[in-house]
Amino acid sequence: QVQLVESGGGLVQAGESLSLSCAASGRTFKTSAMAWFRQAPGKERELVAAITWRDSTYYTDSAKGRFTISRDDAKNTVYLQMNSLKPGDTAVYYCFADATEFNDYVSTLGTGGYWGQGTQVTVSP
Repeated sequence: QVQLVESGGGLVQAGESLSLSCAASGRTFKTSAMAWFRQAPGKERELVAAITWRDSTYYTDSAKGRFTISRDDAKNTVYLQMNSLKPGDTAVYYCFADATEFNDYVSTLGTGGYWGQGTQVTVSP
């Protein structure tokens, strides 16, 4: 059974940093894309950052220059380093692992895969 377990969320002030981790178990994802999504109250879930099996990265515009996604395939773990946090970053952050191998299409992420339980990130002004 595949499980994704996120950690690292919390409450910070604007301008501070947080680092999220997502540890996967049950299968290896070294040949699959992994990603971070977030959902703020009253809004749809959105893709924040993704990293493909080739280690290519994608960021939503609001995350560019502030967030960094990385992966450690030996630990089957994906990370999201978030710097210069803003109140607009407040959301529940979800880890996603693609069930499809060798998929280079970031636009397909969010379906056909596995989700973590979510971790709350709150940024105060």
